[in-house]
Amino acid sequence: QVQLVESGGGLVQAGGSLRLSCAASKSTFRSSTMGWYRQAPGKQRDLVARITNGGLTNYADSVKGRFTISRDSAKNTVYLQMNNLKSEDTAVYYCKAVSMIGLVTYEYWGQGTQVTVSS
Repeated sequence: QVQLVESGGGLVQAGGSLRLSCAASKSTFRSSTMGWYRQAPGKQRDLVARITNGGLTNYADSVKGRFTISRDSAKNTVYLQMNNLKSEDTAVYYCKAVSMIGLVTYEYWGQGTQVTVSS
């Protein structure tokens, strides 16, 4: 069982920055694709950014150029640097780990961290 613990959320003014962290409990992190998702009230949970164990990244169009995902395998941690935040970035942000062992895919979610951007 992999546990994911997010931190770094909070209240920030529009145009400000936050950095989210997601620490994984096991070294299976190193072989996992890690992602950040967000869910605003009344909306579905959507992908924000994703990074493979090889460092390939992809982003939602709405955050390109403002958010950066990175990972530190030595610390089993993935980060989401969020700059130039907008009110529409307000949501609960979740960390997700996806790993494959043989033909079986395992998915794990963190508990979420609230990000609130005031305009």
